[in-house]
Amino acid sequence: MINWSELLGAVAVMCVLEGALPFINPAALRRLLLRVTELDDRELRMGGLFSMLVGVAVLYMVRT
Repeated sequence: MINWSELLGAVAVMCVLEGALPFINPAALRRLLLRVTELDDRELRMGGLFSMLVGVAVLYMVRT
């Protein structure tokens, strides 16, 4: 069964972490986004896959 409290807590932490870079250094975020727009689809997919795999691994380690 889904624990909604933990899920919402995780979403809240994600929002805090994603908001840190534009708050601390907006110019760096703009440079990063410009570089991301230059990547081809394969590179973006590989980055997304890597991010998901790291997330699943960390979640597995935390939960066991």
